[in-house]
Order: sequence, then C-alpha cells, then structure tokens
Amino acid sequence: MSRSKLFEVSKDLVLTALGKLKADLVIKNGILVNVNSGEVLENIDVAIKRDRVALIGDAKHCIGPNTEVFDATGLYIVPGFLDAHVHIESSMLTVTEFAKAVLPRGTTTVFIDPHEIANVLGLDGVKLMLDEAKDLPLKVFVTAPSCVPACPGFETAGAVLGPKEIEEMLGWDGVIALGEMMNFPGVLNVDDDVIAKINATHKYGKVVEGHDAGLLGTPLIAYSAAGVSSSHELTTKQDAIERLRLGMYAYLREGSAWLDVAETVKAVTEARLDSRHVCLVTDDREADSIIHQGHMDHVVRRAIEEGVDPIRAIQMATLNPAEHYGLSREIGSVAPSRYADIVILDNLSKVRVKAVFADGRLVAKDGRMVIDLKTPKYPESAKNSVRLPCAVKPEDFRIKSPVDDEKVEVRVIEAFEGNVLTKHIIEELEVRGGYVVPDMDKWVYKLAVVERHKKTGNIGLGFVKGFGFKVGAVASTVAHDSHNILVLGSSDEDMAIAVNKLAEVGGGIVTVKDKAVLSLVELPVAGLMADEPVEKVAKKLEDMYELWRELGCNWVSPFMTFSLLALAVLPELRLTDKGLVDTVDFKFIDLFP
Repeated sequence: MSRSKLFEVSKDLVLTALGKLKADLVIKNGILVNVNSGEVLENIDVAIKRDRVALIGDAKHCIGPNTEVFDATGLYIVPGFLDAHVHIESSMLTVTEFAKAVLPRGTTTVFIDPHEIANVLGLDGVKLMLDEAKDLPLKVFVTAPSCVPACPGFETAGAVLGPKEIEEMLGWDGVIALGEMMNFPGVLNVDDDVIAKINATHKYGKVVEGHDAGLLGTPLIAYSAAGVSSSHELTTKQDAIERLRLGMYAYLREGSAWLDVAETVKAVTEARLDSRHVCLVTDDREADSIIHQGHMDHVVRRAIEEGVDPIRAIQMATLNPAEHYGLSREIGSVAPSRYADIVILDNLSKVRVKAVFADGRLVAKDGRMVIDLKTPKYPESAKNSVRLPCAVKPEDFRIKSPVDDEKVEVRVIEAFEGNVLTKHIIEELEVRGGYVVPDMDKWVYKLAVVERHKKTGNIGLGFVKGFGFKVGAVASTVAHDSHNILVLGSSDEDMAIAVNKLAEVGGGIVTVKDKAVLSLVELPVAGLMADEPVEKVAKKLEDMYELWRELGCNWVSPFMTFSLLALAVLPELRLTDKGLVDTVDFKFIDLFP
C-alpha cells in the first residue's frame, strides 16, 4: 500500500453522503459492528464512493440507477481484518499468492516484516516485495527489517543492513515502521548501530516494533524506554500484562505452530486489562494452515473461543492495529472517509466470512476470489540464492569425539512442540570409530547448518532432541533468520543427499531416507517462497506433513519449530553455521561440556 494514496479524501464523499452524488456501491440493511463505539447496530446501510465509505446509516438517498446494491440482510458488516505482524515468507507464498489466500478469509491489510528475504537478498529483496504489492487489493505495509543479520558475528547472512540502509528504507513509500527489534541485547547495551536505527525511525515519526522473548521486569522496562512500541513474543499471561502496563501494544499470536492466544489473552479475560492496546497477529502461518483453518478470521475466532467479547476481539484485529500504526483515519473501521475494506460475516461468534470488499470492490465471496490477480515473474537474481563452494560429502557431518570412551556427554538442543524456545540439555551419546553418533531411541538427531550465501564452506555441527522422526534427513533453506541450509538427520549420507538436492533445485524442504528423496517442496524464490499457486503449495506441504506423520512425527506444524533451530536470538541453545550458541549469555560454546 502506497503512503501517497492515503489522506486523499475527495469532496465527492461529502456530496455522496448528502445524496447529491449517487454511491457506486451500497451494502444494504446489515448489522454493523461499530468498532469505534463498541456497538452492534441493526438495519444499517453503508454507502461507498469509489474506494471509500461516504455514509453509514440510511442510504436510500445515495442509491441511483447505476448504484450496485449488496443485500446484507441478516449479515454482519465488520471492518476488513488487519494483521499487525506477519512474515509473508513464512507462508512460502509470493505476495500475490498470499493475497489470494488471505483475502477470502477477510484479511484486507497486512503489516509485513520482510526480514526473511532481506537476510538473503538485502534491500533488493525488500523492494521485490514492495513492488509486487503495489497494485494488489490487499494493502501491504512494510516494516523495515531492523536486524539483518539477527545476530551479527554469530552467523553468516546474505546481507547486512546498517543504519544507513534502515534510513533509506524508512523514506520509501509504503514503509510504515521499523521491523521487530530482536537484538534486544543491543538495545540494553545501548549499541551505537541499534540506537541509530531506533533514532532514525523516531525522526521519521514512525513506530519501532519489538521482539523481546523472555524479557520481564527491569530489562523489559529498559527495552521499552528505547521507544519500542510493541511485542509479539508473548507466551504467558504475565508477558502480556507487563507490556500493557508499560504502554506497549501486546500482540497475541496464533500462527501455524505458535499457539499463544489461549494463554496471553488471559491478560484481558482474567486480569481484566483494557484491550485497546491488544492486537491479534499471525506472525508465521503456512499456506496449508491458511487454506484449512483461515488467517485473521481464525485468530479472531480463537480469541472469542477463549472468552473475549466478539466486538473486542474484532477491535483487536481492526481498529487497535490501525491506531497503533497511526492509520485509524484510513483503515480499521467502517466509517465515513475510511477505505471501504469491509467483511461480511454470516455468523459473528464463529467469524464465518461470506464476502470481502477491498477498496469498495467485491474481491471474494464464499471463500473464493472473484477477481483475477496477475501472476508475477521473479528475476533470476532472486532464484539463484543457494551458493555452495562444492557439493557436501557425508564426512562433512562427522563429529569427532574428544575422548576414546564408548560414550561421551554432549550439549543438545531440546525442541518442543509448538514452542519457539529450546532447552540446553546434556545427553550421553555413543561413540563409534571415534565419532559421536545420534541416538534414535532418545530421538536425538545430528544437526548441521551449512552456509549458503558467501561460499565460506562453514558447517556448524550439533545435536537436537525431539520431533520423533524415523528419517535419514530433513533439510531446508528456510532457517530463521539467516536462512542457511538447516539439516537434521540420523544418517550422514542422507544428510549430504538432502543438502545437495536443495542446492540443485535452488531451495526448499526435502525429506530423505535410505538414500531416496521421499518429498520435496521447491522454494526457488530466495530459497524461501514457491513460484506456484497457493493450492499447489498447500498440497505439497500437506503431503510432506502426512509423510512426516507416517515417519513418526505427530507435532503440530513441526516445520516451524525445526526452522527456528538456527535463530540465535531465542533462548536457550541454537546452532548457526559458525557453531553452537548459548543464547542466554550470547556466546559460542563447545559441543562437549
């Protein structure tokens, strides 16, 4: 969405409201959920001129011979849903295919942080997404990626965005904020570059988005003192309470794997805190989850299921985020002068979407798009992002034991279903021929991160516990946030096959067992996104998950959990291409204690 398109209210809106001009569209006789007043109003019309609302109330005088009329009798009229924090790349879809997926579910505006593609392609990647979004009916606002790389010095990323690049992005049309400041140690240590990025954002009068997993008490207060406005890394009731008390916006997340609404919403339902600084977000949601469960409609429904009044739940996905980003005079409610982004529901508490209007135009009905969106073409520069100095070999994944004993103690990353956090544990593993081997009885796998941007040849080696696979290897070029190749396995040979396959196809997710490729989801755009229709991508993901279940992994969206094993800003232990990282004390540590 272009900032230049905002704040251009025409006198035609005034004349249409008076009936001196006739509306282009009237939504007739609906039940309006007025998020501004907190009311549900019956027998309400909405008159629309071009792309904006001219009138709510009785629109008889606005209807002319050429006015289109949509009969909303017995139906609810609500604002288009806003996702205050989402990474489109996590859907594994292009921006256009993402729009096709979420518009029929009532999402009309998204605030995206494209730091995934920025870590691979730098500023060019951000521009790629901005340019694609310009002419879509889905409004796309960008928050400038603040941490590329996420952990400087701890990993090899495809790009580095410093204060100069941040300031350049903040001046671009469509950039609304500074993206999640996940380098909270840099904030607390008043790192010069970090503070320069924050100050540049404030200079432009824009907000700073937060990412502060695990922060409470004085460190959280200090973090918010830098002017950080929000946080989506909330997993408990107390997380939400403390942020709301500090004047921050609390983002309650319900993605494919991070199912946090049930706990965090208790700040509203149990602690009875004011909900006007609460926003509902998805953060990371895969294509198959969107197709089968929904997008923001699903998150609103989840909040209602957890005891939130439907009007307040809808406010959390409409007016609240619009106010947070300073856009409430443009979007976030069905009211005069606002963009005519409107969702028609046939059931309020179940949030069943009947029809969706964007900019006053019917774009989706009964769960399907009714307009065509042009499929974009991506440049080859965006598709050649997997760069290895040479093919990897099975011996690249061997881990030599420091002792000649039959067993040795090893630091292991323990992963948990539906949880962004890991535990730093010690396991005793067997030594064979001088090398440490995985233990499938304990579900302890070998883990490796293969650098894919600079041809350094770096391979970080470690172990991870969890998942329950009976598999030779699973590998992915989606590995937050630097997106090197992440590979988990029980067989060095299968791990090598998996990595080399991804290099061959330009990125994706691959499953290998007994030297055979069992599944492959190609993600050629930056190694993050498919260049195929949403339905096809969703089917490939469904088939992959079905295969994983057959192989013993029954976790909800296990790929999301897997893809975070290299993210060195989340507690407690992670692996990067440079080695094992203690993410509590932010230091490299040896694999053997």
